[in-house]
Amino acid sequence: MQTPATPVMSAADVSAYLDEVFPQVKTNGDDIRVIEVTPGRALVRLQAGEKHLRPGGTVSGPTLFMLADVGAYAVILAHIGRVALAVTTNLNINFLKKPEPGPLDATATILKLGKRLVVTDIAIGDSGGDLVAHATATYSIPPRG
Repeated sequence: MQTPATPVMSAADVSAYLDEVFPQVKTNGDDIRVIEVTPGRALVRLQAGEKHLRPGGTVSGPTLFMLADVGAYAVILAHIGRVALAVTTNLNINFLKKPEPGPLDATATILKLGKRLVVTDIAIGDSGGDLVAHATATYSIPPRG
């Protein structure tokens, strides 16, 4: 089993950096936050409200996709530092349950941290602890000069 990567940024550091380089995440308010960073992991919380709902009153697929992607980006930044141009090369998501409005937690885990690619696993759960979506994401890391 691989040893978890050591974070180089705290949750507060990652949040501040996201505000700086990706402010559009908070265009409609502060409803998504990096809660915690631990070795190999990051916890990102979305307070899903009316603007995140689809017809039928459940949280939309695009909202869950966004949460998975931000979770992957957060865990990667926390472990490689301030590399704004790390980009998603693949994201696969499975929707498992229709989540209701309220807090949704994305726990993003690094599966492989390479020089050029990072592979992550993202579990999204609701306030009752039920898994509502599962995603994997691969990011490309630009060469460091």
